[in-house]
Amino acid sequence: MSGRPEILFPLFAGLETLTGVGPKTVQNLGALDIAKPRDLIFTLPHSGVDRRKRETVQGAVLPGVVTVEVEVGNHRAPSRRGGAYRVEATDAATTFQIVFFHARDEYLRKILPVGSRRIVSGKVELFDGVAQMVHPDHVLEPGEAGEIPDFEPVYPLTAGVTQKMMGKAVASALTRVPDLAEWIDPAQKAQAGWPDWHAALTTAHGPDDMGDLSAAHPARERLAYDEFMAHQMTLALARSKLRRAEGRETVGTGDLQTKVLEALPYALTGAQTRAIAEIAADMAQPTRMNRLLQGDVGAGKTLVALKALLIAVEAGGQGVMMAPTGILAQQHLEGLRPLTDAAGVVIEILTGRDKGRERQAKLDALARGDIQILVGTHAVFQADVVFADLRLAIVDEQHRFGVRQRLELGKKGAQADVLVMTATPIPRSLALAQYGDMDVSVLDEKPPGRQPITTALVNMGRMDEVVDHLRKAVAEGKQAYWVCPLVEESEVVDLSSAEERFKRLRAALGEGVVGLVHGQMPPEQKDAAMGAFQRGETAVLVATTVIEVGVDVPKASIMVIERAESFGLAQLHQLRGRVGRGSAKSTCLLMYQAPLSEGGERRLTTMRDTEDGFEISEVDLDMRGAGDLIGTAQSGLPRFRVADMEAQAALMAVAQTDARKLLLDDPDLTSERGQAARVLLWLMEQDQAIRLISVG
Repeated sequence: MSGRPEILFPLFAGLETLTGVGPKTVQNLGALDIAKPRDLIFTLPHSGVDRRKRETVQGAVLPGVVTVEVEVGNHRAPSRRGGAYRVEATDAATTFQIVFFHARDEYLRKILPVGSRRIVSGKVELFDGVAQMVHPDHVLEPGEAGEIPDFEPVYPLTAGVTQKMMGKAVASALTRVPDLAEWIDPAQKAQAGWPDWHAALTTAHGPDDMGDLSAAHPARERLAYDEFMAHQMTLALARSKLRRAEGRETVGTGDLQTKVLEALPYALTGAQTRAIAEIAADMAQPTRMNRLLQGDVGAGKTLVALKALLIAVEAGGQGVMMAPTGILAQQHLEGLRPLTDAAGVVIEILTGRDKGRERQAKLDALARGDIQILVGTHAVFQADVVFADLRLAIVDEQHRFGVRQRLELGKKGAQADVLVMTATPIPRSLALAQYGDMDVSVLDEKPPGRQPITTALVNMGRMDEVVDHLRKAVAEGKQAYWVCPLVEESEVVDLSSAEERFKRLRAALGEGVVGLVHGQMPPEQKDAAMGAFQRGETAVLVATTVIEVGVDVPKASIMVIERAESFGLAQLHQLRGRVGRGSAKSTCLLMYQAPLSEGGERRLTTMRDTEDGFEISEVDLDMRGAGDLIGTAQSGLPRFRVADMEAQAALMAVAQTDARKLLLDDPDLTSERGQAARVLLWLMEQDQAIRLISVG
């Protein structure tokens, strides 16, 4: 597997080796992300033009493309510069005009000699009752009619590249397509009715009608599947590398877990019980766990995480839980401490703020095994942090933890099991694309006793009413968040909007009632303001979105989001999830500036009508597309040329099963189909996978 297979060389040659592609075109094609013949063959036509020959322009659907044989009549040169040059043309039933702008007379007389017969094909429109064909796409002698396809594929273009050039370049690239051995499971291929790879490309580039352009057409579906398959192979290789990595069998006794359950005022949900069972089964295996715990806001992920950590402790080992920020680590600690105390387990925190002696004391205790559960930020991964016996690492997935980082983490806790938690419900198609290397547990039930949240849309014009409402609520001892939008990108303006709101609310509600948190504050001040709100010393916390991540103040029951239309759906859902955590009825007011854009309105009404994070994430995906949803730049999400991740999620799921099964049967890809799959990985430029195989 040292280098690219020779059979693929022609597809990875320079573009200038193709017919009709000069240095200028090479440069222009770069704008379409086309750098080699391989990119051209995966650039499929997105529509087509019916160029079947008709007897006459009469009766054709206009404006539309018509191909017709004509007798060429008089030429009329324009009277003024830049005017229209008109040529009369008579078909079997009627006379119409062929019109040119900025064309040279002698050239036109040469291609359309008076009295000759020609086949012309182009868009015909009616102007003042006269049919006109402006700049025909094709002008041919009757004997050359075969050069015009009945149905002409239309490719995506860019400045300096015409359909003709594209068509030529693609045709030339297609002559280089080799016959490759099949990498798709034969049963799957037969059941779906997919053609061979080579045939699929030929068909996709040579459509006979509009139906051939649909994503569901077997040729196109097969090519989409190939992309998914290559991507899922990469994830499956990463997964099998993590899985084959030596792990430890970690089996709990259940003693500590029982103590914690006894200390809880409520029973676990079915989803929690199921997730814990899946995690425990993984930890008991001699191979490493690599699992994703996906739960909606408030589905009780922390408790599941704690039970997993306790299994590690019961087995005589240690567990670590990582949070993206110091505030969150602190909060995990406060949330877990009452429960670990009940179980008699030693828990400690380590963040970047630990310095000098105090830090050293913690490190010594860790190395001795005196600290059983460590909560921290990525500071727990510094070189001098050594565990006595690390069995489980839990990562709170707020900080984009890609496949690469998961492989890194694997190195640190030599054989530790890994559990990644995410609080952002992800649509199934994206979960497959982003976390295809992991096994997934989903928490889709809310714990008992959690009140539904009432969500209302309020016009910004009713600000005074909202403040009055808040005054009454504060008098009744309720607590509220007031979130200000990030105005533009400038933090200075953002600051003033939050500070402005803070001053006005303080004036309306009284001194000492309102606190303020924003991104520009030094961490100590932020913590102090958050702390005061958590302890109930302040009743209203004015904040920019720094509060969305995991902050837990059970008494807070009102969430006001100002200019809610400027937030994304996922963000609104996370913010709303900060209330409704206690026993009190909670409200979320989405304040908007009229008039709302169509998108703004759809986002806000979705929020009003559902609390289901998975449903919300599907709407979000539908509105924004996959790339924006998780920020393509850092997501490591593949960019597919043929496949559509959202519309073809089911196909992606099949590819995942197929890729995993192939690696199970043939871990080193040495069988015939395994060898073919290696070629697919090179063809699809899956460098990460190729590295995994070469070292593997």
